Parts: sequence; C-alpha cells; structure tokens
Amino acid sequence: MTAAAPDRFEALKRQAGEKASSYVSSGMVVGLGTGSTAVFATRRIGELIASGTLKGIAGVPTSRVTAEEAGRCGIPLLSDEIPREIDLTIDGADEVNPALDLIKGGGGALFREKIVAQASRRVVIVIDESKLSPELGAHHALPVEVARFGWRAQERFLESIGGKPSLRLGSDGRPYETDQGNWIFDCSFGPIADPMALASRLGGRAGIVEHGLFCGIASEVIVAGGGGIRELRRRESQER
Repeated sequence: MTAAAPDRFEALKRQAGEKASSYVSSGMVVGLGTGSTAVFATRRIGELIASGTLKGIAGVPTSRVTAEEAGRCGIPLLSDEIPREIDLTIDGADEVNPALDLIKGGGGALFREKIVAQASRRVVIVIDESKLSPELGAHHALPVEVARFGWRAQERFLESIGGKPSLRLGSDGRPYETDQGNWIFDCSFGPIADPMALASRLGGRAGIVEHGLFCGIASEVIVAGGGGIRELRRRESQER
C-alpha cells in the first residue's frame, strides 16, 4: 500500500458517508451507525443541523462511541427504549455480497446495530469499494457476540460447524468487551455459500447473543470508488 492509499480510502469513506446524509430530511428519526465510514454521515448531519438546513432530527446511536460523537455534533438523541419508529439508518459494513447481504461487527457494535436496523423503515449502508466481495466470508471473519457464561461451549460449537473462532482482544490484551458486557469471537468460515442458513444456525444457539450476518436488511448500499459514487439497490423481490 502506498503512502497515499490511506488518504484515498479516507476520502472515499467521506464521500459515501456524506452522500448518505443527503437522504435525511427534517423531522426524521435517524439511526446513526458505528465505524469509520458511518461517522462521516453523523458529522455531516450535525453540520446540517447547525446550519439550520435540518430541523427536528432525532438520532438513535448504535454504540456508546457513536452517542458520544453525536453529542459532539449537536444531534439530539432518542432514549435507549427507541420509542418511535426509525425512518432511516445509515451504517457501514465490513463486507457486502452481490445480494446486498452484509458482514458487520468489526467495530464491536453488531448487537445494537442489528436492533436499530431491524427497527428502521430504510437502511442505507455506506462503504468504500474494497468492502465489495463475491461471497461473504471471503475477506472478513464473522463476528459472533457471546455471553461470558459458558463462552468456551460457544467456542466448541463454532468449531463444530466449521468455523475457526478467535476471541477478540482489546488494546490491553484482555478480552474485548461489548457495550452489553459480552465477548466477541471473530470466526473464520471462509466463503459462506448460504449466509441465511448459517445465520439461522447461529441464531438458534443459546449463549450466542448476536452474529454479524445481516441478511435481507440493507435497502441499498452506497459505494465510493475510483469512478465516483455508485448506489446499489436491493431487487424488489429481495426486499423485506
């Protein structure tokens, strides 16, 4: 990677995030995603509120980190109960396949991200072109959030279904702890031929709090690349 490459990817992330913010209208409840691309949308929404372009906005953050950023940006937030339907959620993804299914959770917020996404009328995913993949799992491990009680049992289960789980560690070398106080396995499955089948199997296991397969959830994906911005939309037959 050349020295200019990080700056290029940062610019692409900004383009995607700021494009998604143009979908926000006054009076909306907006889900605020977590991660290095979604943060650009949050910041732009804050700028539009400050300028008076957007009014009556209420945000629903998908993590404590995002809540703190929204506070710095002057975005009013709903309570954690999510008392109103969310009009639009803008979030990132770690990997996106041609069906617009996703792997998410690299930032550790998969549990809240999925709750917010499923409570939304429209979910817009913002990525740079490096996140596109022919099959989920080809380039990114699958995050699996587990309860700390019995976590070794979940490790064995993930191994039994073909995964190679690695317990995520924080910068201090201790197990990374989510906002819910759980731990995360980054589980390599290789290319996942049937994401829905794997999602169903993981979802039926006690002790697995949530997994990073987001199938049939994204309404559209904004991709920033060398050729500019592309907008990929889920085919009507695939929509929720």
